[in-house]
Amino acid sequence: MKDWAKRTILASGALRLASGLRGSSAAILMYHSILPDPSTQADTLGGIAHSDVAFRLQMELLARDFSPTSLDHALQHLCGEANLPKRSVVVTFDDGYADNYEVALPVLDYLGIPATFYVTVDCIEKRKLPWPSRLRFAFRRTKLNAWTDPQAKAEVWPLIHPDDREKAFVAACGLCCQLCGDTQEAFLQRVERELETSLPRQAGSLMMNYDQLRALDRNGHIVGSHTMTHPNMAYLKEFEVQRELIESKMQLESRLKIPIKHFSYPCPALSPHWNARTVEGSLAAGYESAVTTDSGITRRGDNPLCLKRISPTKTVEGLRWNLESAFAGRAV
Repeated sequence: MKDWAKRTILASGALRLASGLRGSSAAILMYHSILPDPSTQADTLGGIAHSDVAFRLQMELLARDFSPTSLDHALQHLCGEANLPKRSVVVTFDDGYADNYEVALPVLDYLGIPATFYVTVDCIEKRKLPWPSRLRFAFRRTKLNAWTDPQAKAEVWPLIHPDDREKAFVAACGLCCQLCGDTQEAFLQRVERELETSLPRQAGSLMMNYDQLRALDRNGHIVGSHTMTHPNMAYLKEFEVQRELIESKMQLESRLKIPIKHFSYPCPALSPHWNARTVEGSLAAGYESAVTTDSGITRRGDNPLCLKRISPTKTVEGLRWNLESAFAGRAV
């Protein structure tokens, strides 16, 4: 829809009126990285980073025109144990980037906005970026003109133009997302050898450390699990699903000395990224909630182990439109 049309609809108050007729609900926002200049990490993080200016303006919008609330409070409402303010919004972050602590946290604390931070444990533990960043960097920076995919009947992917590289990167992601643990690492190292390039070791400084995670908890925020190695859980074997769910929870609890009750499904490459089996697994592992990247808001009676979230977009206007549309029952 054209921007002028969206502004006209927002100014009319029609969406807000419609939302008032639908009862209380919560919108769970999904962020990843917050950087002063996201373009500096285009070859690693791609498009998942927000600028610090846009993030601050978006948080000011939430504090002014919506009702920021914690994930725990939203879950109490979900289960009928508490009431939510109208237009409640939960802020979440995936992966565990250091800028969440260094850039986002001061903004959140200044405005009094609680947040939940889901971290990929192996990336925190070993100081390395999640595997999509490693593949993106390798395909964008390689000097080679082609890559042979050994698992697709030796299909050769040209790497001449940026579009070619992106298609090859997506194909590699489709393979890697189905792997976890040592098997995933072996695949990544093989692709990096084949492309003759890999992320510099210092790129690991983009991830949070355990001291920063402890500080998040001390400041009243929630730390949750985003698996051990960031696979697509719907494509794993049963024992791999359990390992990603249970080991990440146990390791965080051991390191941080706090209960880890919340989980976030990674959504790399293929669809779906969760299913009934993974929901059952998250319950058995002891999680009280699990968020997905499926779009929508949370209402009383929803299954807390497959909650929907909303993309914030990169602008204040886009975030306002997405939130107002979601609360009014429109697809986002």
